[in-house]
Amino acid sequence: MKNAARSLRLVLWLAIACTGLMAQSASPAVPGALKQVGSIRKITGSEMTVATDEGKELGVKLQPGARLLRLAPGQTDLKAATAILPGDLQVGDRVLVRGTLDADGVSLDATAVIVMKQQDIAARKQQEMQDWQRRSVGGLVKQVDTQAGTVTISVNAAGASKTVVVTTTPKTTYKRYAPDSVKWEDATASRLDEIQPGDQLRAKGNKNEDGTQVAAEEIVSGTFRNIAGLVTAVDAAQGTLTVEDLATKKPVTVRITADSQMKQLPAQMAQGLAMRLKGVPPPQAASASGSQAAPASPASPGARQGGDLNRMLARLPAATLADLQTGEAVMIVSTTGSAGQMPAAITLLGGVEPILAVSPSGRGTESLLTPWSLAGAPGGDQQ
Repeated sequence: MKNAARSLRLVLWLAIACTGLMAQSASPAVPGALKQVGSIRKITGSEMTVATDEGKELGVKLQPGARLLRLAPGQTDLKAATAILPGDLQVGDRVLVRGTLDADGVSLDATAVIVMKQQDIAARKQQEMQDWQRRSVGGLVKQVDTQAGTVTISVNAAGASKTVVVTTTPKTTYKRYAPDSVKWEDATASRLDEIQPGDQLRAKGNKNEDGTQVAAEEIVSGTFRNIAGLVTAVDAAQGTLTVEDLATKKPVTVRITADSQMKQLPAQMAQGLAMRLKGVPPPQAASASGSQAAPASPASPGARQGGDLNRMLARLPAATLADLQTGEAVMIVSTTGSAGQMPAAITLLGGVEPILAVSPSGRGTESLLTPWSLAGAPGGDQQ
């Protein structure tokens, strides 16, 4: 997993905890008191350097008798916090520090520090990732009914596409990806009415028995570009790829970044997806290694929920620009790109000739790919 994202939720948990600390403190408010949230960058004795979420560096001096509490991610009640010693602090820990700012404006005399340990955050993120893997569904938005509070999506299930209705409640939370990023920390709070037909969407929640309805607790969505075509140029030095889009007959150049997920489909898997696109269920589901997997039993989760292509793609070895050749067929999901910004490839598949043979214009392939891997939810930057 990549470096822990500066999740807004962590900031919120720390902010709530700080409020609880101040409420539980018997001492009166100190004039000029300050609180800052960030990550520990350096520790020397009773002093540390904190990289704040505002992008600044703050020198923190622990005062005699300073209160140090360890709080687990997700906890908001300081009664559940554990007192720790200065020696328990480590580089990388997330902290909320409270104290008074020195005259130099860059140092803080801390009277209280609330800590979320780096390993606790990593464990929490792992739990969230697993929860998204178990209880999420992703697909292409077909219809949004803001009055009914539902979103209808087309999901690429094993053997065929199926329709899933995502239901929402006032407690459902929404995130929307930025035009140039699918990183969770770049996503902003959103609303149901910002979701549009054609968007990619992933929702986490409990599903009904046949997987045709999901009661969404969290929804992340975004507008992305689907490109299917032939490679016309590869510039490994610049990290770019140019493709002649089969739908528009025009060249499209995309950036390949560290977050781009590049995969090469095994021949059997590509043939299976082509059959799926034709509406002909393959006799057996192709595994990520290209071998044939035994059909799921009716009682298995796979049979109940349908296969998710991203689960299979996640198990494929990563490809690179050097693996692509001029004239090769590829399918790409990219960012839309803001003004003056070249679109960035999010997911790129090679070895898709059988798929595009079924759909020479690339039409109808949009639902085969979603722009984020399940491993990246909710962080979004794990590709």
